[in-house]
Amino acid sequence: MRTRHLQLVVTFATTTAAMEMERKAEEEQIPGRLIPLPSEISAGCGLAWKTELSEKESLIPFLEQAKLRWEAMYECSLF
Repeated sequence: MRTRHLQLVVTFATTTAAMEMERKAEEEQIPGRLIPLPSEISAGCGLAWKTELSEKESLIPFLEQAKLRWEAMYECSLF
C-alpha cells in the first residue's frame, strides 16, 4: 500500500514555464517531475513540479540561475 509523505511542490503561472522547468531540470539532473496541480493549491496553471523536501535548498538557486518563472513552493502530503 502506498503511503503519503510530505513533498515539495513548486507552482508556475503558465504551462510554458512548467514545461521549461521540466526541460531544464532534466538537463541538469534535478530530481522531480511534473504533476497535475494538487487540488488544495490554487495557481496560474494546472501543472506543478514535485520533488523531495530535501531538495529545497538546491532547488531555489537552480530556479534563480535558470531564470525560471515560478509562483510559490508548498509542502504537501502526496503519494
